[in-house]
Amino acid sequence: MNRRKFLKQSAFAAGGTSLGLSPLLASSSVVHFPKGKAESCIFIWLGGGMAQVDTFDPKRKGNSKANPKLAGSEYDSIETIVPGVRYCEHLSRTAKIADRVTAVRTVNHHLVDEHAFATNFVHTGRLISGSDTYPSIGSIVAHELGAVNPDVPAYMLIGYPNVSRGPGFLGAKAGFVYLTDTESGPAGFSRPEDVDPARAARRQSLLEPFAGQIGAGSLPGEYLESQREALRLAGPDFMRHFDLSKEPADLRHLYGGEFGQRCLLSRRLVQAGVRFIEVSHNLNFINGTGWDTHNEGQQNQHLLIQELDIALSALVTDLESKGMLDKTLIAVGTEFGRPPEYDGRGGRGHQGTAFSLVLAGGGLKHSGAYGVTDELSKTIVENPVSIPDFHATIHAALGINPRKDLFVGSRPVPITDHGTPIAAMFS
Repeated sequence: MNRRKFLKQSAFAAGGTSLGLSPLLASSSVVHFPKGKAESCIFIWLGGGMAQVDTFDPKRKGNSKANPKLAGSEYDSIETIVPGVRYCEHLSRTAKIADRVTAVRTVNHHLVDEHAFATNFVHTGRLISGSDTYPSIGSIVAHELGAVNPDVPAYMLIGYPNVSRGPGFLGAKAGFVYLTDTESGPAGFSRPEDVDPARAARRQSLLEPFAGQIGAGSLPGEYLESQREALRLAGPDFMRHFDLSKEPADLRHLYGGEFGQRCLLSRRLVQAGVRFIEVSHNLNFINGTGWDTHNEGQQNQHLLIQELDIALSALVTDLESKGMLDKTLIAVGTEFGRPPEYDGRGGRGHQGTAFSLVLAGGGLKHSGAYGVTDELSKTIVENPVSIPDFHATIHAALGINPRKDLFVGSRPVPITDHGTPIAAMFS
């Protein structure tokens, strides 16, 4: 019997008060959560900190060039297809499909607003602590559900890897396959022309006697498991999914530039049976700073927003046209938001106390927006959503219990840190 089960049973036997336990802990095993029907998730990452006041939670118009500067949104707002819900003017395409989108406007955390800590927190739902490395949401989904199709990986990353996106204590089996170039696909998965499947199989058989000497669960054992998976996937059957030339030219054009092509590739990977795909949007050359819009980076922020608008709207409508939208959850993440005030050179600082993350599709009940902030998007007024709550909503949409225990050795670690799904998004 593990420690948590023993404590629950002891509490139950004593009416929930034995050992100083609260009734909440005693009854946690019977908490019921909604269970969605989504099968896959595409997680779009806007590294740097998307300004909610300039995108999905617009407020009164500010002025970054006035003296003194006037706090507020950089751009005008427009009506969406959902009555009463407004987005930034540069999200005009997404505004037309807002009935399939929910901007969760009241996400918050109270970390020091530093990029690495906040990025890790939004990916893992937990603070860095002790010697344990917590798994990312992509690795948890991969661990719990595996790939839809066993011929492809469960978790893929289109962007640069780091520990925040990794499997943590779940081990390499819950890790990702990554690529940075949509044209060539993941490095190392194409065999040289002189290595046919039979020759590759002979090479693999030479390794097996050594593999038997490696203990399961050890670091060499995890490496061996990853190597076996890579050898299994190597070859044209897997690599054909990265050939975007197979898509109609007009559809490729609809998705836009490099970031849009990454989103198109993510749709192809969902079709192939990949369970979780993270797509990074970090194109600093457009405005010089990416989404980290301090100082002059703010002045060309609209180019980033327009690129997001083109790709996101194309992804939603493409999935819908193929009958895949209800089975594919789209999530848009960023490490924190931006305050309505401007810095000395017309940019914005960091704000974690109220910002927007976005969900679309996935069979959820969408309303254009969820939660209310004050007149400048600084303070939450209604329906706060923690990062664990946002994670719990994703997990529940995929049919995963967000309070299920994972284990670091014998120590239980719930999938989310007491996260509760947003009930209003489940019918």
